[in-house]
Amino acid sequence: MYIPTIGLEIHMIVKTKTKMFCSCPNSFEDGNPNINVCPVCLAHPGTIPVANEEAIRAVVRLGLALNGAIATTSHFDRKSYFYPDLPKGYQISQYDEPFVSHGMLHGIRITRVHLEEDAGRLLHDIAGKKADATYVDYNRAGSPLMELVTEPDIKNADEAVAFAKELQRIVRYLGISDADMEKGQMRVEANISISKKSGELGTKVEVKNINSFRAVHDAILFELQRQEEVLESGGTIHQETRGWNDVKRITESQRSKESAHDYRYFPEPDLAPIDLSSWDIEGMKRGLPELPEAKRDRLVVQYGLSKDLVELLIDQPEWANYFENAVSELRTEEKDPNIVLLANYLTSDLKGLMNVKNVGFDQLKITPENFADLVRLVDDGKLSSRLAKDILVKMFETGEDPEVIMREGGIRVIGGEEELMPVIEEILSKNPKAIEDFKKGKMNSIQFLVGQGMARTKGQASPDILKVLFEKKLSE
Repeated sequence: MYIPTIGLEIHMIVKTKTKMFCSCPNSFEDGNPNINVCPVCLAHPGTIPVANEEAIRAVVRLGLALNGAIATTSHFDRKSYFYPDLPKGYQISQYDEPFVSHGMLHGIRITRVHLEEDAGRLLHDIAGKKADATYVDYNRAGSPLMELVTEPDIKNADEAVAFAKELQRIVRYLGISDADMEKGQMRVEANISISKKSGELGTKVEVKNINSFRAVHDAILFELQRQEEVLESGGTIHQETRGWNDVKRITESQRSKESAHDYRYFPEPDLAPIDLSSWDIEGMKRGLPELPEAKRDRLVVQYGLSKDLVELLIDQPEWANYFENAVSELRTEEKDPNIVLLANYLTSDLKGLMNVKNVGFDQLKITPENFADLVRLVDDGKLSSRLAKDILVKMFETGEDPEVIMREGGIRVIGGEEELMPVIEEILSKNPKAIEDFKKGKMNSIQFLVGQGMARTKGQASPDILKVLFEKKLSE
């Protein structure tokens, strides 16, 4: 049996107004190619880079969130490597003095977090058609890119995905990166080896081009299996870089893996060393927001929610903020709010609508106050669950208050026995088999009858009241 050893290198584009070493807009997702460029990021002769302080502060904040050690002095290095989409022919990065060293997340040690500049994009096809040439878009070239490197502490694919997801949450809570893998704002590379003996490292293989959490999981699983098959057949694992083919779901050899000395690092002569000793690091630490782990624990204790439900709420800071704003609107002195009901409607019904319509919180028309009003109407028995879902759709489209929608649409809950009993008697008269099944002890017949009642009243009756009245009538 082979023992896996896995380490991750995770790159995330820092959310700043300008690029890492020039004043060009840090924007590359939309618009025409090669419009956010200047002589500095295009490496024209005689141009001088200037480090982006906002990006450095972002990396320091991440280091503090991970309980890492912040350097008192640091500097940038030149990494000599041919990038076809980085005009200088080398990359400004960091080697022996990163801004952050050590740290911990999910029990996995963090080696370092450093800053560098991103490369551009190579386009091999245009509008879905294979081109007869490769095109280069330099809009992304020079964007601030932070790289986090872990120790080889990860034991399996699930641990790797859990680590990457939690890191994504943290940078989003800090507001320093959107870390959207689909947009190339977060990229994962996995260093993978296997060995027979515990504590012994095998030959490391680096897997690149991993652009989704599913791909992280599958690429690690495939590579572990591939290496085991090579060794079992008497072969040798070679230190190399492999790419993940997302279509074939396999890793493919790209090149032999370089070592640090191959990059010929030396201090960047055009950038002065950076002195962080005068920075108010303790003040920056106190200014950190509540992070996912702390929020996770607090929501369970404060609101009595299940861990699974909390996990859905804390996945993005916007969800947790919306939830707590709605809770504050729901709470009254007279009644303890049904917070679990609110959380369920938020993470299922509202989230489902937002996903289907591809709407974010910046476009959402439903205010936390109106969402809380909807939940209160359901909890007070003034609105059935069925009608609440229909009204939620109208609120999503118009942003109106749920009570206004009910009033204008003549929507109300039929709850009295006097109104419902004729409906119940009519349904029973048309379903003698359900009556017979009930008398035989088949309780599913009640659910069937309740469903008929909901259909007959067009969702305006409470299913709980219908159930009580059906049971009362059948027991006579």
